[in-house]
Amino acid sequence: MPDEIPLRRRVLDPRQDAAALKALTHPLRIRLLGMLRQDGPGTASELALRTGESSASTSYHLRALAKYAFIEEAGSRDGRERRWRALHDVTSWSNAAMADGDESRAFVDAARRAQLDHLERSLARHRADIEAGRLGEEWLEPSGITDLALRLTPESLAELWATLDRAATELAARDASDPRARQVVLVTAGLPLSGEEPVAGEEHP
Repeated sequence: MPDEIPLRRRVLDPRQDAAALKALTHPLRIRLLGMLRQDGPGTASELALRTGESSASTSYHLRALAKYAFIEEAGSRDGRERRWRALHDVTSWSNAAMADGDESRAFVDAARRAQLDHLERSLARHRADIEAGRLGEEWLEPSGITDLALRLTPESLAELWATLDRAATELAARDASDPRARQVVLVTAGLPLSGEEPVAGEEHP
């Protein structure tokens, strides 16, 4: 088995990263960061075409991401336009640390909305790839989504997250040099429920 290549992880702390948290609440910035992580380096013009935004807008938001060390300049192909690349593979945080403060809650809300948007776009892209024959039949069976409902303790849920993270890192390292490997979007959620159904018309944050 090849040496494990750990994910480059940026862990945000509201006590130290308040400005970075605020900067990353903008939905376009979250989307641009995700694109650079998923598809590799790109220019403001390339990202503008993919997002439907203007080059001026994407350039402004890319500079904001660079200011707070989410991305950095990559080598330019022609020496004229800046190319940008992500500095980390994933952004994470402590839910307990993010429980207090308006900026922290705003960041978590924005991040979760962006994750749902990313899932929707990935589903559409996957379906289009299948229908256009851009993926071989060997990808049909292993791809999919599950909505398992498990009864777990807090400790078991934490262990499940750690196991998933470790397995994903090991498998990605193993397949890094395999020409058959493709970008796979893995969207995961572990959401404990109280068991009480919300009252109709009742508002929840």
